[in-house]
Amino acid sequence: MSDINKLRDKIDKITFDILRLLKERNEIAKEIGNLKNNLGIGVTNEERENQLRASVLTLCREIELDEKAAMIMLNFLLNESVKIQSEGKQTHLSVFLKAKKLEKEGKKIIHMEVGEPDFLPPQIVNSALAEVYNKGYTKYGDSKGMPDFREALAKYVTEKFETETSAQNILVTPGARFSVFLAISSLLSPGNEIIVIEPAWPAYRDNALNSGVKVRTIHTTLENKWEPKIEDIKKVINENTKMLVLNYPNNPTGKILLANLQDQIMELAMKNNLYVLSDEIYSSYANKPWKSILTYRYNRSVITQSFSKSHAMTGFRIGYAVSSPEIIEKMSKLQALALTNVSEPIQYVAMKALTADTTDNTKTIKNRLETILKKAKTMQLDFVEPDGAMYLFAKIRQENFDSVDFTNKLLDIGVAIAPGEGFGNYQGFVRISACQPEDTLNQGMQIIEDRLKSK
Repeated sequence: MSDINKLRDKIDKITFDILRLLKERNEIAKEIGNLKNNLGIGVTNEERENQLRASVLTLCREIELDEKAAMIMLNFLLNESVKIQSEGKQTHLSVFLKAKKLEKEGKKIIHMEVGEPDFLPPQIVNSALAEVYNKGYTKYGDSKGMPDFREALAKYVTEKFETETSAQNILVTPGARFSVFLAISSLLSPGNEIIVIEPAWPAYRDNALNSGVKVRTIHTTLENKWEPKIEDIKKVINENTKMLVLNYPNNPTGKILLANLQDQIMELAMKNNLYVLSDEIYSSYANKPWKSILTYRYNRSVITQSFSKSHAMTGFRIGYAVSSPEIIEKMSKLQALALTNVSEPIQYVAMKALTADTTDNTKTIKNRLETILKKAKTMQLDFVEPDGAMYLFAKIRQENFDSVDFTNKLLDIGVAIAPGEGFGNYQGFVRISACQPEDTLNQGMQIIEDRLKSK
């Protein structure tokens, strides 16, 4: 027994030494983060991380350490650095919250920072809200969603996306964001890796970090029209890679993948047995040919949808996921643990909203996006015209442009837009949302132009 205790004491000492080194490492990471922030450099550096991975693998062979265990530990350490260096980073959400605070203080703000349509939900939503009480939709329910709503969603998905779907393939969630959280948290484990194509909605990265999952980013460029290179995706896949995230039409660029490129990406994912998380909430706003990942009939895919954009129901917090019954079961168990079930009154209202014609919403956003593009072409902006969604992602044509400083100063004069760094390593970019009336958008764009000229 004394020998065991001596060995335990040694393990304890090593553990304490590791923790002291972790503290020292975190303090250095914070210093690096401050320097990066001052220099306008992005948090992640894939080239540097790849060099470190190669060195760690070499060390593993030298000291005969299990490579998989070492990679899991390395991913944990890299994630800790990313978390530390991401603290205080400004995103579209932080700008939105600041704008709301200013509005409460009496300041008028033109909201061009978030994707929140200003028009009302379909009229049928109004009458459905009045029906909820008398119809008895006021109780606990199935964690996967009300059976009749899931049946209605399955029929809707089958018709809209031309793929056979049943209620077993549907999970009702409080918004598409929660579907993303459930997919990452229930399908992946700490130390696993997830591939995100940037620029990207920050929730993919944030949810992965929250679950201890390492994000491997594929950096796309304005010059290459935001198209990911299949070779870049191949390079980052290893035995720890478990999921690929797709988001097309893309937030923030509005990019839609060419069909053959999407086919190649899906073929690569299937070959490597990866989960594919496809966020398709902007599919109603596709202005060029687009096809759902559902059409590939890949049983390791998870498609997220929402009523927020298509039906202008952002405040209702209602969305859904479409996947194989096995994956739906895993996600629903975590959802039941977190919130029991989605509010039945909201589910009933959304079920009624499914019958509404939302084509006018699509036309409205397209017209508004064209309004922004027309004005943007006369300004100090470089951009690729979006294929869909409801945003313009543009590079400011000024040297050493600080998008965070610019968006903060712009907010002071009544216009809210999102800084590009919230979507990846895009410090010189801004995202402008087309979710206001055309006169308001023109007014906002003029203020942006005037501010750029005054710099």
